[in-house]
Amino acid sequence: MHPTKLPSKKMQVLNRAGKLEDVSFDKVLARISALADGLSVDSTLVAQKVLQGLYDGISTSEIDKFSAEVAAAMMVHPDYNKLAARITVSDLHRNTPDTFSGAMRQLGLFPDVPLEPFDALIVHERDFEYDYLGIKTLERSYLLRKGRIVERPQYMLMRVALYLNPDPGKTYEALSRGLYTHATPTLFNAGVAHAQLASCFLLANGTDVTGIYKTLGDCAEISRYAGGIGFSCSDTPNLVPMLRVFNETARHVDQAGKRKGSFAAYLEPWHEDVESFLDLKKNTGLEEARARDLFYGLWIPDLFMERVRDDREWTLFSPEEAPGLSDVHGEEFRALYETYEKGGRRIRAQDLWSKILTSQIETGTPYMMYKDACNAKSNQKNLGTIKCSNLCTEIVLYTSREETAVCNLASVALPKCVGAPGAQGSKFNFQALFEVTRLATYNLNRVIDRTYYPTPEARTSNTRHRPIGIGVQGLADVFLLLGMPFDSASARDLNREIFETMHYAALSASCDLAEKHGTYESYEGSPASKGLLQPDLWGVTPGDRWDWDHLRKRIASHGLRNSALIAPMPTASSSSILGNNECFEPYTSNLYVRRVLSGEFTMMNKHLVRVLESRGMWTEETRQTLLRDGGSVRNLEFPESGLFKTVWEIKQKVLLDMAIDRGAYVCHSQSMNVFLAEPNVAQLTSMHFYGWRGGLKTGMYYLRTNPKAKAIQVTCAECESCSA
Repeated sequence: MHPTKLPSKKMQVLNRAGKLEDVSFDKVLARISALADGLSVDSTLVAQKVLQGLYDGISTSEIDKFSAEVAAAMMVHPDYNKLAARITVSDLHRNTPDTFSGAMRQLGLFPDVPLEPFDALIVHERDFEYDYLGIKTLERSYLLRKGRIVERPQYMLMRVALYLNPDPGKTYEALSRGLYTHATPTLFNAGVAHAQLASCFLLANGTDVTGIYKTLGDCAEISRYAGGIGFSCSDTPNLVPMLRVFNETARHVDQAGKRKGSFAAYLEPWHEDVESFLDLKKNTGLEEARARDLFYGLWIPDLFMERVRDDREWTLFSPEEAPGLSDVHGEEFRALYETYEKGGRRIRAQDLWSKILTSQIETGTPYMMYKDACNAKSNQKNLGTIKCSNLCTEIVLYTSREETAVCNLASVALPKCVGAPGAQGSKFNFQALFEVTRLATYNLNRVIDRTYYPTPEARTSNTRHRPIGIGVQGLADVFLLLGMPFDSASARDLNREIFETMHYAALSASCDLAEKHGTYESYEGSPASKGLLQPDLWGVTPGDRWDWDHLRKRIASHGLRNSALIAPMPTASSSSILGNNECFEPYTSNLYVRRVLSGEFTMMNKHLVRVLESRGMWTEETRQTLLRDGGSVRNLEFPESGLFKTVWEIKQKVLLDMAIDRGAYVCHSQSMNVFLAEPNVAQLTSMHFYGWRGGLKTGMYYLRTNPKAKAIQVTCAECESCSA
């Protein structure tokens, strides 16, 4: 037992009944011990630390908050994090209505719906399954308030399920069990006035003052309703002053008061202002030549990559001098570009390439997206040339002055598909993945009909083409649960099979919807209408796990309800909530401090802790070794150490090969970060050309570096802006 030293001066606490009573160590300990049941924590030690921080007149709710912070700060075992979460949830439950119907009535939502029948479906105990980062993220931004928080996490999930489906039981159950999650805007806004549920909006910028300011106004309106934005500016002359105006708009108009506005500008590298464009995010230089709050991407034709590879000249044009270049791709682009080359300013292609890489090394951007791959492998190629992506490089959709592309996102929690009832040992349950992907498809299709559209152009596009985007989270966790090193052949095979299953499932669900409701309006003329699915556009033959011949016959008969289906996006916020590693990436560290909008949190790789505990190695010495080595296990000797390589210890080629393998089943694109600890021009060039030759649509989202002095992993606000 630990000796207990009571405060020298008797203090009082304000209880929930509004009365003062003496502080009692036994009561503090009893509450913590009850919530610590089954956890590997020292409740007495936590209670002692709590007692030392109390002050006279503190409320019981404030004691709970402080107790959670004390437990979370004890970087000894992940169970202290769980204890912190349980304390937080218990306090939340004490301060919110006891029923879903009561909470919704208090918030003024669903006034015409009999809500009491749904009260019995709520499984309150599942709120205690969130970790501390997850519940604090929910409290800060997601749970609805009326002065103070009114919702519990389970109420939020039922609110979403009920808004999307008048018979919400199956959807609530899947969301409540953490099988998948809808994107942040859907969780924010389902059921509220102006329920804008979509994550991503893609616009084509105007070419004159009227058109430019129309686009600017649309961006402001979309941002006001929590949408992330990508827009093409290849047809716009005099870029820098214009982008500075967009920059200030992004700063001024936040996303529904919860996140800052986030805009990404895409440019083709033949534009005469491309060199200035590459400098806009740099920390040095004249302020009037910078716009650091925007995000930047290049929309790169194959011809440019060929000119760099062959060390040839490249020609820059004003869009006024070279009309139509953004409107064509492939051989049409090549022919038109070469025609225009009689004018323009000639430079060495490798000089521009060097400036691109310098900007990436200094700022992490511009994003790299390959125009010809995006267009050649798009199921919307019948609409016209696609000119840009979204804020996070995973959405590839057609835009025009009349159509603002929209995408509605969700992500599947892959670790929930590990294991099967009655299975001997752990294995991946592909049938479970198939079923949850189909459910996500049905519900995202409902989002299209239930969302609020901030502009008429957004409604026009989304109702005509009905694209959705399903991604993943926790792929690295799956590999660890199954004992597969991230860089193993078995992991590579499983990665491919997972995305093949998801694409098959989403196609089958979309075909079901088309049989019932008809195809999407612009289906005729699309590759799918001609029998060409995404694997065909990549020249890939799927495996034999699923009956692709039968599916193709059904699509030939009934078509598809949705023009695009799979889009592995960043999942920064939703992974935090569900306790999974982000999207399809390896762990960046096994022990680190993570800074997000809701605070700083100590993060441990729970799989590593489990293994080390089983070997009697989870000691203070081990923790100090991990901290000293930046979260790497390289100086720890145990048989499973190869499972726990961080992304900095995995060859970049492994990540690229996995991206290429899954690409054949991704009808949008993917938010693929590049991780190079200390990048140089040669490394980056090799990596970019490998991905381009492999047929990737997104060659790079962010360049992530790992300077030796780095101690804190920061989750970028722009990742939280659009994550699912």
